[in-house]
Amino acid sequence: MTSTAGPTESIVIVGAGHAGATLAGLLRQQNYPGQIVLIGDELHPPYHRPPLSKKFTDDSMVQWLKPDQFYADNDIELLLGVRVISVDPDAKRVNLDNGEQTDYTTVVIATGATPRMIPVPGADASGVLTLRTIPDARLLGEAFDRTTALAVIGGGYVGMEVAAVARSRGIDVTVIEREERILARVASAELSRRLTNYHTSRGTRVVTSFDVAGFTTAEGAITAVLAGDGSAIACDHALIGIGAVPNVELAQQCGVECDGGILVDRVGHTNVPGIMAIGDVTRRPHDALDGLHRLESIPSAVEQAKHAAAAIVRTHGGAHETPWFWSDQFNLKLKIAGLLEEGISTISRSGATSDSFALFHLRPDRTVCAVETANSPKDFMAGKKLITDRLSVDPALLADDSVSLRDVMAAAKTGPVTAV
Repeated sequence: MTSTAGPTESIVIVGAGHAGATLAGLLRQQNYPGQIVLIGDELHPPYHRPPLSKKFTDDSMVQWLKPDQFYADNDIELLLGVRVISVDPDAKRVNLDNGEQTDYTTVVIATGATPRMIPVPGADASGVLTLRTIPDARLLGEAFDRTTALAVIGGGYVGMEVAAVARSRGIDVTVIEREERILARVASAELSRRLTNYHTSRGTRVVTSFDVAGFTTAEGAITAVLAGDGSAIACDHALIGIGAVPNVELAQQCGVECDGGILVDRVGHTNVPGIMAIGDVTRRPHDALDGLHRLESIPSAVEQAKHAAAAIVRTHGGAHETPWFWSDQFNLKLKIAGLLEEGISTISRSGATSDSFALFHLRPDRTVCAVETANSPKDFMAGKKLITDRLSVDPALLADDSVSLRDVMAAAKTGPVTAV
């Protein structure tokens, strides 16, 4: 396909993940009149990634973002199994690995991220797995049918979700974390403690301060995970879940500035005219946060798509939404809003059941910077609003479970409420 748009505008979106597919749909929803080309290097049409770490043993893990006819019905040209090998900013043209080219008015890079690997001996052994795509998830699900001992390397949200599924199926599970606690980069110490206890009470072994030095193998298959001190944890499969590396190579090739991700402004523009970027591949400013952030989440990808679409059709996308995330582990529905900061204090509130709670994190000025909840959707929504509105709350009221969050918020707006 060689396309010359001529006087008609043309958007080429490189990456058919959540960010790219959402942008294509929003552009048509906002009556963008030009050509839209959505290019994905996977053979599958755009799909939801979160179910992959929660339902990989079930056919229901495959959930398409849009019905089959959506792209044709909305005049979106969807190219699958195709990779963009270069972007020419001067000619405003993308070159594909099948030898074809297409011109653009604006190109949007939404290339996502790739699982981070561990460069140690044995990392290429059979039974060492990663999780990012539908094929990855299917391999993991198939592996569970012959797994007796699973090592999950990396105590992040994806790793803990996979560990929960494995334990639910009776598999022996060891979570191996390099830091002193699980979720050290993304969660509070209190949430890490509670989740560690929750998993260990269900038979999961959690090993921290363990620096992986290699894997032992037999006939090309993994048999154990080795630490630098020589200790070993036996397993027949290992999932590496130590984060993801943004796929910035295409952006770098065409002169886009990158530093821990593609650097963009609040709506997705890069330093190169005509080139935008959205999704997990970016580091971006946020209206309510200092500095630049690479926010790896579906809500962030959708929000960036919304602001990029508004910029392309020359409208305003409004203020940035408070960052939020979610995770399902056993019967825990975790929802987190905001970002943790230095110098904060933590107040916990009990939920309606023993498995529900909320952790509110307050700055010295008593405004809430983050809330972490389990099975407490109302607490999550109240905390998210407190973060967005930057209300200064009374810590004593917030810590008193007999005072409703509605009254806590009312007091923050109008004055104190007496606890009962």
